[in-house]
Amino acid sequence: MAAIRASFLLAAAALLALWCSDHGGVVASDPSHLQDLCVADKASTVRVNGVACKDGEDVAAEDFFFSGLHMAGNTTNKQGSAVTAVNVAQVPGLNTLGISLARIDYALHGLNPPHTHPHATEILTVLEGSLYVGFVTSNPENKLFTKVINKGDVFVFPKGLVHFQFNYRTTDAVAIVALSSQNPGMITVANAVFGSKPSITDDILANAFQVEKTVVDQIQAKF
Repeated sequence: MAAIRASFLLAAAALLALWCSDHGGVVASDPSHLQDLCVADKASTVRVNGVACKDGEDVAAEDFFFSGLHMAGNTTNKQGSAVTAVNVAQVPGLNTLGISLARIDYALHGLNPPHTHPHATEILTVLEGSLYVGFVTSNPENKLFTKVINKGDVFVFPKGLVHFQFNYRTTDAVAIVALSSQNPGMITVANAVFGSKPSITDDILANAFQVEKTVVDQIQAKF
């Protein structure tokens, strides 16, 4: 009886280890697809973790195609940068595949301000120019990792961590980024904190940033 019980416990432990190894990837990225294709049906009213699949009979090559990354983005804004995204919203065929990408253009001294991608790790490749890039680890360390990267260089920003890119030189810069989600999401720190709707009260923000309320009001007015 003891031998049977021991065998049962060993088998249960093995199954648990197998389940954990199989599900580790699910926690770290988008769920794996269970069919060849699950092209996003943008017209569907079904709410799922992702996008519902369209009927296979309606799938066409255009569902897997995007054209436009050869065109520079409009960087005439306060940050001096522009992101041209290629995710499931632009390419329905990316649905359930767990990947996306984007082109980022940086004007002279252009900044892709501190932000996070809650759903994805990002890997960036510089196509033109040079960038000063960095990310910050989570509390309590809040350690900053930075590096100057040049044409052909690659840098990785771990999933969920605050990161940025800055074109510190006097020429334009261009980068391509790949992300480990069909919909990586983007939370720009300043916009989220000072531009939320409705606004976070200035009492809370003044306490959080250890500044006077008037300073908070001035910042919020810019968003």
